[in-house]
Amino acid sequence: MDAQGRGRADDVDPADQWVLNPNTGEYELRLAPSAAQSSVPGPRGSGGRGPTGAGGAARARRTEPARRSGAAASGGEASSPRRRTNAPADAAAGRRGRRPAQKKGKGKKVLMWTGGSLAFVLVGTSAAAYLYYEHLNNNITSVSDDGAGTGGFSKDRAINILLIGTDKRTGKGNEGYGDKNSAGHADTTLVLHVSKDRTNATVLSIPRDLITDIPDCPTTQEDGSEKVIPGKQRTRFNNSLGQEDRTPSCTMRTITELTGLKMDHFMVADFNAVKTLTSAVGGVDVCLAKDIKDPDSKLDLPKGEHTIEGEEALAFVRTRHSVGFGGDLSRIELQQQFLGSMMRKLKSNDTLTSPPKMIKLAEAGTKALTVDSQISTIKKLADLGAELGKFDTKNLTFATVPVVDNPAEKIKATVVLKEPQAQQLFAMVRDDVSLTAVKQEKKKEKAAEAARLKGTKAPASEVRVRILNGGAIAGSAQETLSWLQVQEGVTKSENAGNAEQPLAKTTLEYGPDEADQARRLAEIMGLSGAALKPGKSVTNSQGLPAMTLTLGKDFEGAGVPLTTPAKVPDEVQKATADKVECAK
Repeated sequence: MDAQGRGRADDVDPADQWVLNPNTGEYELRLAPSAAQSSVPGPRGSGGRGPTGAGGAARARRTEPARRSGAAASGGEASSPRRRTNAPADAAAGRRGRRPAQKKGKGKKVLMWTGGSLAFVLVGTSAAAYLYYEHLNNNITSVSDDGAGTGGFSKDRAINILLIGTDKRTGKGNEGYGDKNSAGHADTTLVLHVSKDRTNATVLSIPRDLITDIPDCPTTQEDGSEKVIPGKQRTRFNNSLGQEDRTPSCTMRTITELTGLKMDHFMVADFNAVKTLTSAVGGVDVCLAKDIKDPDSKLDLPKGEHTIEGEEALAFVRTRHSVGFGGDLSRIELQQQFLGSMMRKLKSNDTLTSPPKMIKLAEAGTKALTVDSQISTIKKLADLGAELGKFDTKNLTFATVPVVDNPAEKIKATVVLKEPQAQQLFAMVRDDVSLTAVKQEKKKEKAAEAARLKGTKAPASEVRVRILNGGAIAGSAQETLSWLQVQEGVTKSENAGNAEQPLAKTTLEYGPDEADQARRLAEIMGLSGAALKPGKSVTNSQGLPAMTLTLGKDFEGAGVPLTTPAKVPDEVQKATADKVECAK
C-alpha cells in the first residue's frame, strides 16, 4: 500500500520477554528485577512521527499521558484524553504477567490487518503488563475525526471503517518511495463494512483517480481552533487527503458524500505498516501468473507462489505497471489478493497461538497506524478488534467500485462512476446486504421486515403522508409530491420541507393504525420492508394523523424503486478473502 512512513529501532524486542514456565506450561512476561521499567520500551520520542502525522495531517497529535498532570501545573494547554499513572520502579520487579488464554477455533477476536492483534496484549494486572500496556498506548498516534464520523462503533449495528494509505514520503528507510515534495494523497482507500450480525464483511476499493466532489471540511487546528477547508468540485478522489491541509476526516466526509455510508472510524497506514506487519506474521503468501519485474516498485518475482514480507511485500502492493493494464485498477486487484492473504494469516492458528508474533503485531500495528481520536487506546482498539474478527474469511468480499474512463478526456487519465451499477453496489452495502451467499443469523428480523409488506392495502386516495427531504438532491420532496398526487392518486400528501438530520436510506414511519396505508405507499414507491418503520403518526397541516416519508441519500428520483438489489451487478469486480488467485 502506498503510504507515508517513519522508522524507529527499539532497544528491546518485547517478544523476547515472553518465557515458557516449565512448571505451569504457560508463557510469562518477565522483566529484569534490576531495571524493571527500563526493560519495557519507553514512549516514542520526538524522533518518531511528529505532529504532521500520516496523510499530511498537520493536526496529528500523539496523546502523551504526562500532559494531563503537567499542563495543569504549568498553566499550559488542556491535556490529551488519555492518562497514565506511573508505577514505582520497584513495583514491577519479580512480577509476572500471565499470557492470556487462547480461545479455540479461528481466532474470533483477532484484529483486522489494520490493527495487528491488540486484543491479545491485555495480559493481566501485573505491574510489568501494565507498563507494557501503557507503552503500547504511547505508540498510538491519533487525529481528530472533526465530527465527520458517527462518534464510534456500536455492537448493535453495522460497522464502517475507512482505511487509507498515502503516498507521502517520510520516515527512515522510505526515502525511495512516494512523492518527494508532496503533502500526500489518499492513494489507496478502502471502506470496510462489517454486517450488523457480524456474519460477513465487504471491502470496497475506491479508485484514487475517480472524479468526485470533495465537500467543505471543518478541520481542527493545532491550537484547538477550527478551520473550514473549502470543498472542490469535479476533482480526483485522492485530493481529499493531504492537499490544501486536508486531514483524514475530510476523506471520511468525501466517502459519505460519494457512497451514503457514514464512517465510524478511520485508520491511516504508512509504508512501515506493510513492511512490519508482514514480517511480524512471518510473511504473506501471494501468487503470480507471470514473471513481474517492475523497476518503479522494485518488485522482481518469477511466476508462481511466494511468501513475501518487508520491503518485498511493500513492492508487491505498490506495483502496477507490470500487471493487468498497468494502471491503478490493476494494482487494486493485486492489493485485494494481498489483503485476503494477510487476513488468512492473521486468523490462522499459527499466528494466534504464538505470543511472540502477537507482541510483534501489537508493536507494528500501534507504531505504523494513525487512528481517529475515538479509538486512540489499546482498550478501544481491542473492543473494535473483537467485533471485526467475528466473521469468517470466506464471507469477506473485496469489491472495486465500478468505473469507466472519463468521457470528457481525450487522453484517459481519470475515471467516473459507472451507473447505475455503482449506486446499486452502494445501496447493497448501505442496506447491509452480503455480497456472498452467507446464512443470515437473524432470520426473525428478516421475517419481520417481509411481514410488514403483507396484508391489506388502503386505496391511494386514503394515504396521508408528509414528505421530508433527508439527504436527497434539492427539490426531491416537491418532485415526489407532484408525482404522487398527479400520477399515483395520493392526493392527501404534502411537502414538509427538510428533515432535521440527513439519512442514508429512505424511511417511512407510520402509526399502529396506518399499516394498510404504509403498505400501499411502499408498493407505489418500491420500498422494501426494511424501509418501513412502525412507530407513531404525526399531525399534518390539516390537523389529521399522517405518515412521514423521509427521502434519504439513496433516493434517485420520483418513480425509481428503492428496493435494495439482491444480487451484485455483473460489472462489479469482486473476490472473497478465502481464495488464492494468481495475479495476471
